[in-house]
Amino acid sequence: MTAAAGLQTVLTVPKRFRGPEGTANGGWIAGTLAGTLTGRGHDSPVEVTLRRPVPLETDLPVEHVGNAVVLSQGDSHLVEAIPVAETLTPPPFVRFTDAARAEAGFPGRNGHAIAGCFACGLREPGDGLRIFPGPVKDAAEDPAEGAELVAAGWRVPFNVTDEEGVVPDSIVWAALDCVTGWAHYRSFPDRQPIQPPLLGRLTGQVFRRVYPMGRYSVVARAEGRDGRKLFGTSAVYEVDGALVAAAKATWILPRQ
Repeated sequence: MTAAAGLQTVLTVPKRFRGPEGTANGGWIAGTLAGTLTGRGHDSPVEVTLRRPVPLETDLPVEHVGNAVVLSQGDSHLVEAIPVAETLTPPPFVRFTDAARAEAGFPGRNGHAIAGCFACGLREPGDGLRIFPGPVKDAAEDPAEGAELVAAGWRVPFNVTDEEGVVPDSIVWAALDCVTGWAHYRSFPDRQPIQPPLLGRLTGQVFRRVYPMGRYSVVARAEGRDGRKLFGTSAVYEVDGALVAAAKATWILPRQ
């Protein structure tokens, strides 16, 4: 969480919002930094670049530089966020019932490299978001129509709200994050690398509020690969198909 220290803002990531062991969930930290900018990622998308893992339970300075914001540790820049002038193209809407049905094919049930992840990990109900994306049946049957489309039904825990009872954008960004990685592995657990990819960049925008105990469809699609880089898009939809938030992501596969 953030706290002011003179003219400097300090961010401390609670252990609950972890991703890979000992570090912050990429989507959560991206959304948290986006929320410190003017417009908060509502007026236009915010591009967040994750240069190094962000440690947990550590006071880290947040510095505003022009229209950007930088999270650092010592002399190292960990994360940078900046508004961008672009229009995000989300994957198509998937009905909540179909998204929930797709969870049965979630590859992480048979072996999860980051089982403690806040967004997609096998955490206790109410502790993590428990977003378990699996292949969407129609897409799997028709390769010409988004063969790499995955979805999950998101049942928002009541205890992810802030002091005012609002679900913070950081939670929505966390929901947009991991699904873009799982879109690349959806039905081939043995295709997963020995070491999982790490989020390198997430560009997102939140259009509507998310409500505790609400039901939403989280959808993602693989958008290609360039060497060790994996690209994906994601979206959160209300049950009536209204777009809540959208993102595009770049993942980096570790050198083997």
